[in-house]
Amino acid sequence: MATTTTAANPEFAAFLAAHPGRDWDRDGLTLHYLDEGEGPPVVMLHGNPSWSFYYRALVEAVSPTHRVIVPDHIGCGLSDKPGDARYGYTLENRVGDLERLLDHLGVDEDVSLVVHDWGGMIGAAFAARRPERIAKLVVMNTAGFHMPADKTFPWALRVCRDTALGAWLVRGLNAFVRGTAWIGCKNRRMSKSLRDAYAAPYGGWADRIAIHRFVQDIPLEPGDRAYDLVTDTQERLPLLAHVPMLIAWGMRDFVFDEPFLREWRKRFPDAEVHRFPNAGHYILEDEAAALVPLIRDFLDRPSEPSVDGRG
Repeated sequence: MATTTTAANPEFAAFLAAHPGRDWDRDGLTLHYLDEGEGPPVVMLHGNPSWSFYYRALVEAVSPTHRVIVPDHIGCGLSDKPGDARYGYTLENRVGDLERLLDHLGVDEDVSLVVHDWGGMIGAAFAARRPERIAKLVVMNTAGFHMPADKTFPWALRVCRDTALGAWLVRGLNAFVRGTAWIGCKNRRMSKSLRDAYAAPYGGWADRIAIHRFVQDIPLEPGDRAYDLVTDTQERLPLLAHVPMLIAWGMRDFVFDEPFLREWRKRFPDAEVHRFPNAGHYILEDEAAALVPLIRDFLDRPSEPSVDGRG
């Protein structure tokens, strides 16, 4: 297991005990991942600033009938957190890491992807490149395309992305991890112990490099390093039109809000859509009781053309 600075708490300890995970050598760097259960593969991709811990309840629900694979992206969770000299924190590398890990594990067909936040862009780019591998898609508060025209980039993200103050906030104060945990649930705020578990892998300045680099990699205009890959991905999304898709959306997410949901629905009009009016960004925390069985049942059912749900 990759070394990491952690704050001991019951949620974190319970997660490690129940899900010890495995390690993959990515050119001398350790990428940590969960690999549990047997059956059709389900790959769950976390975003920023979370890690595989986010999917713990869903892993337990789905692994009795599926092989569940949940990587911690390099720089996140229990994976190594190298400096820029050893790893390029780019969308292109994230997609490459995913494809290489799945090739290493022999997972090359009938893959169901479950994505959230940055995991959506990583997963969409992979799926658009390899549509023949994809069996189903579960999409939660994320994007697989450029920011919608009617969406304004939040000022807080602008500060973190483009200013020296942002580096101090994100890496010095751990404000991005702590702040997202604080505002990410709307039905009921996370307990302090649970917030500490989310923050456990990110104990110091060096451990928080990926958190900052993810924000800096948000493509807003031509010339941004991820911009062309996002353009290529959104142009190839029609190749996934046949794939059954479930969209679950926390409607009180201040970043991935109504404009992003409308864009998903416009691009995938046959998707099964479930809105959660009182849920925030961390929808799997806010709506676990309803959402976990919903996703489990969607993954368990035989593939068939999607129909609209509660959307």
